[in-house]
Amino acid sequence: MPSENTTRTAAEISAEPAVRDSLRLILDELSAAADGLREDQLAALAAEIRQAERVFVAGGGRSGLALRMHAMRLMHLGLTVYVVGETTTPAIGSGDLLVVASGSGTTAGAVAAAQSAVSAGARVVALTTDGGSTLAETAHRVVVIPAAQKTDHSGTASRQYSGSLFEQALLLVLDAVFAALWKSDGTPAEDLWPRHANLE
Repeated sequence: MPSENTTRTAAEISAEPAVRDSLRLILDELSAAADGLREDQLAALAAEIRQAERVFVAGGGRSGLALRMHAMRLMHLGLTVYVVGETTTPAIGSGDLLVVASGSGTTAGAVAAAQSAVSAGARVVALTTDGGSTLAETAHRVVVIPAAQKTDHSGTASRQYSGSLFEQALLLVLDAVFAALWKSDGTPAEDLWPRHANLE
C-alpha cells in the first residue's frame, strides 16, 4: 500500500499533462518528419539493401535498438544480416553493405564503423539528422531524417526529449524500407513466418 504522503488525489492526477496529449505531439512530429524525407534517399537505401550480398547494421543506444529491429525484419525476408559488435559477426568486405545510424552524425563508434567498412571495400548508407556530418561525408548514401539531435534542447526541431524524434523516425523509416522490399519481393507472409525465432 502507498504511504499517506505519496498518495495523490484524483484532482492532482488529472492536473498532470495527459498521456494522450503527448501521444498526439509525437504523432504530429513524426508526420512532419516523414513529410520532410527525400524519396530519392529512401529509394537509394532500399536499392543498396536489395543489391548487397550481406547487410551489417551499426548504431549506439536507441538508434542501435532500432537497427537491431531492422536486422530482424531483413532476416525474415531471407537476407544475410549481422549486427556489428555481436561475437558472431564476421568481417565486412566488398559486396557488403553497412547501414549505420547516428543522429548527430559524429558518434565515434558509428563513424569508425563507417570508415572501416569503406576501407574494406563495403558500401555504407548513413541515417542522420546532419547531411554535412562526418558520418554523412564518409557514407556512399545518406538518408537525412529531419529531427532534433539529442543535444538540441531548444525545442525548435522537436519538443520531445533528447533525440527521441530521430530514433522514432529511424524505426519507422527502416520498417517502411522493409515493407517496400517485402512488397517488391512478393513472398507471402506464410513463407516468411518459419524464419521467426523458435528458441525464445
